[in-house]
Parts: sequence; structure tokens; C-alpha cells
Amino acid sequence: METSFESNPLIDRLPPHLKQFIKPQDYDQYSSINQAVWRYVMRKNISYLSKVAHQSYSQGLDMTGISIDTIPSMYGMNRILKEIGWATVAVDGFIPPNAFMEFQAYKILVIASDIRQLENIEYTPAPDIIHEAAGHAPIIANPDYAEYLRRFGEIGAKAILSAHDNDMYEAVRKLSILKESATSLEQEIADAEDEVNQLQSKKVALSEMAQIRNLHWWTVEYGLIGTPENPKLYGAGLLSSIGESKWCLSDAVKKIPYSIKAAETEFDITQPQPQLFVTPDFSYLMQVLEEYANTMALRKGGWRGLQKLMDSKKIGTIELNTGLQISGKFTQMIKDEDNNVVFFKTEGPTALANREKELIGHGVQTYSGGFSSPIGKLKGINLAIEDMGPRDLKAYNFYDGKRISFEYESGITVEGLNITGLRNINGKLILIQFEDCTVTFNGKVLFSPEDGAFDLAVGSSIISAYAGSADFRSFEDLYHISNYNTHKPDKSKDTLQLEMMYQRIRDCREGKINMDADELLDVLSTLKEKFPKDWLLILELFELSSKNGMIGATTVISDYLKSQMKNRPKIAHLISNGMEIINTSIAINSDM
Repeated sequence: METSFESNPLIDRLPPHLKQFIKPQDYDQYSSINQAVWRYVMRKNISYLSKVAHQSYSQGLDMTGISIDTIPSMYGMNRILKEIGWATVAVDGFIPPNAFMEFQAYKILVIASDIRQLENIEYTPAPDIIHEAAGHAPIIANPDYAEYLRRFGEIGAKAILSAHDNDMYEAVRKLSILKESATSLEQEIADAEDEVNQLQSKKVALSEMAQIRNLHWWTVEYGLIGTPENPKLYGAGLLSSIGESKWCLSDAVKKIPYSIKAAETEFDITQPQPQLFVTPDFSYLMQVLEEYANTMALRKGGWRGLQKLMDSKKIGTIELNTGLQISGKFTQMIKDEDNNVVFFKTEGPTALANREKELIGHGVQTYSGGFSSPIGKLKGINLAIEDMGPRDLKAYNFYDGKRISFEYESGITVEGLNITGLRNINGKLILIQFEDCTVTFNGKVLFSPEDGAFDLAVGSSIISAYAGSADFRSFEDLYHISNYNTHKPDKSKDTLQLEMMYQRIRDCREGKINMDADELLDVLSTLKEKFPKDWLLILELFELSSKNGMIGATTVISDYLKSQMKNRPKIAHLISNGMEIINTSIAINSDM
């Protein structure tokens, strides 16, 4: 894996399990066609969004160092973003949702550095630099929104996902890559779309991550702000889509006041949205986020939280009321008649921590095969173990170096040689170590001396359950990196020729070379003959001839563009919008 990316203090503090997703932007990969696509979308967006986007958008474009004419360099963006305490990194398309959220918690904007093809200029399901840089970055300049994004990342990174979420992530990632690959076959794309549709049609209970994803979609991606009668755009998906930014404000799209109900409202990434949510202001977003967070296992714990972790089959953490944190893949629990968890078990590497720091000697090397323990109150004793002082411990025969036998209210019994205890910063016991220990329940052995030393988790209840590890240093591989990567096919001779033509026109526009009317018409002739589907370069020819007063050439090019609009109705509005932007720009400059 290549790691030669530009770093800075914000990126330096990222944990290794996040840094593994970062890739170099590789600015030289952008072709002259890519640059032209960026310029078209940005010019169109600026002319339109200045009227319909939240005021933070226009202000943020300047503050984040995003140019209209040139795809931004992340190094350049980071030099400016540091003033507002944020940074950007490049990644390869979609990354696992928990990882995406965790980047936000560290105030890092994740940018898929690839850019959409000309064929997908209006909208792409794939994350690209237009969506990420031109959509997300400008709004971050608003302090209220930036704090919402950071806090969303903090909470979202702890959301527990399901096996269905994993399948959905992989399917959407594959579809987005195929749709943006010039070499994809129509059948490949159709099969990938079918897979996404089949997964979306499954009637499964929404996991925490699915609900967090919904909240993210209806705010960060497709959010409106203001009133349902007079909304403004702030969601990156709207700000980066020249098609949907207009569609969303039409009467065809229902406008709903934003609330926690958005967490239950699913979406189809492949279709324009039939409804959108409108928040009155950015601070209200935080209010709804906190309302939702109060429903999460992160704050409620209990058997439901543990069950969610077991269903996820991913590394997760439970925290006991003593502050002891257990991180691993949870596979088993026993509940009493009141649904209180009285026993839990993990399989595979497990780590124990307190206050997000791994306990020395209690990491994955010690618990490579898993960890298990009963929890709860002792039978016939009103005082919980964690609340016992030195005198209480002696009174109930909890002596170091002595054999002890005790029973929990649940009926689980522990018998073994008490070695020592581990206390938290407040002096309370959180762990008791035993040798030659047997743990039984209803005649079944849960732990035997053959299993080695036994560490008893001290606590009576699970107060929190969440995705990931308490101490990020405990596990080397918290997040799985997909095996399906962005396609980088070799370019054909025709593609290289077209790129050279785009570059030549760009050089002429920037004053690096001169071209007369005949040379522009020669380019038009080649396009007609070899590249009849291209329309963007013809718009750039129209712009050059118009600005330089080449009346004859302008007429010829304009007539051809009009014929294209007639013969290709699906792109007619793109050509019309482009000509309008060019004519308006020329008119403004001539009046100055």
C-alpha cells in the first residue's frame, strides 16, 4: 500500500487503522477532460447555487481554497482548511461507514479523489472530488455545521452495524466503481444494480448504522435549510449535482420538517430523492442528533446492546458500570429472568481497558482466544463487589492467595484461588484474577482450570455497547479494506488524442498558445469525425471563438451545438446551460 501522501498535524494524529485508507491524491492523474468536467460543473453550480444555496456555501468556497477553473489540490486545501481546524485526505471510493464517521470525528474530510466521467457529469452514485471537495468542504467553514459534522462523526463511529449493512456497503461500492469505469460492460452494471436493489428490498430491521446513515443522508448529503416553503441547499449531494440541485426545489419533491423520523426514512442511492428534510438552522441538527444518540446502545447498554454487537459479528465494546471495557467479537450471553446480562463471552483477540486505555497485560496477546465472565450481584449479599472496601472484602473472604467460592444471584458459581485484584483510578475493583478456577451455571462448566488463568470482570451491569475498540491501539485491523478497487484501465489511442485536444484548447484559453479561427474549426471537424458524442469540448470552442470575436467560427460552432441539442435531447439542457453561462460571462466582461 502506498503511503506517500502530504501530511500535517491533524493527519498525523490519526490512528493507524484509519491511515491505512489514505492514498496519495496523485494530481497528475487528472486529464484535461477531467479538468474540463470540473470547470463546467463549478461554473454551472456557482451561477445557480449563489441564488439557492445557504449563504455559507459561497463564503466557504473562498475560505477553503476551491477554484472554479481547476481541480483542487488537497495539499493546497489543507493549507487553508487548517485555519478552521480541519484537513482533507484522499481515499479510494467508499470506505467502511464506521471508518468514514471516525475520520469526521478527527475533523478530517474524506475525499474520493477520482472524478466522474463526462457521461455522468450531472450525477454519479460514486463519491468523487466534485461531490466531496465542492459539496462538503465549503459548508465546513460554517462553525455550527462544522461542529455538527465532528459530533456526528464521534457518535456515528460508535454505531453498531449489521451483517446486512456489510453486504450493502460492498454492493454499493462495487456499483459505484463499475458506473465510473470506462471499461465496464452494461451487463456488469445491470447485475450490480440488481444486487443493490435486492438488498434494498429486503425487509430487515434497521441497525444503528443504517439509521445513522439515514440521518447523514438527509442532512450532510441531501439536506435543506430554512423553511419547507423557502428552503436553501446545504447537503453536498445537492450542491455537487447540477441536475438534482434544480430538481430538489421543484414541487415534485416533498419538503418535510427535519426530525428524528429521518432516521427511519430510507433512500435509494441510484434515484433522485422523492422527498427531502428541511432543518430550520444548523444548531437544530445537533439537537436531533443528540435525541437519536439517546436511543443508541452507546448510551443504553443492556442486553439489547450486547445482542446488537453479537449480530454485527464485528469488533465491539461493552462497558460495565465499574468502567471496565471489554473489546472483541461477542458471541454469547446469558440473561436472567429480568433480561439482565449475567454472563458474556467473546471469541478471538480481545482486550480490556479502562477510560479508553488498554490495561497493561490485558491486551490481545493475553486474550488471543477470547474472554468470558459472569457479572451481577452476589447471592445473599446486598453489597456489590465493586462497592466493597478492604474491610468488606475481608468480611466476605476475598483474600489474596486464598481459595474462595461464591455464587451470583443468577446461579453462576465461581470457585478458585484468588490471586490479586485490579482497581480503577478511584480505587474500586474492576478485575479479580484467579488460578485453578471453575465457573459453572446450571451444571454446565463455563470455564475450567484447563482454560488457564481466569480474570473475573467486576461489575453488575452493562451501561454501554458500541462498535469498535475502547482503545484503538488494541487491534491492528479494526476495519476491513474491500478487495474491490477502483478500476484504472489503460487509455486507448483515441482517448489520448481527445485528451490532447482538450489540453490544447485549455492552453489557448489560458494564453499559453494562440489559435486562429481555422484551427478551432479544424478541431471541430475532428470531433465531428472521430468523437461525435463529445459536446463539452465544442462548448469550449464556442467560448474561445466568442471571446476572441471570431464571428464566422462562432456561427459555425453555434449551429453545430444547436444541431446536437436537436439530435441528442438528453444532453440538450447541458449544452444550453453551457452556452448561457458563456454568453453571460462575455456580456459581463464587455460591460466592465
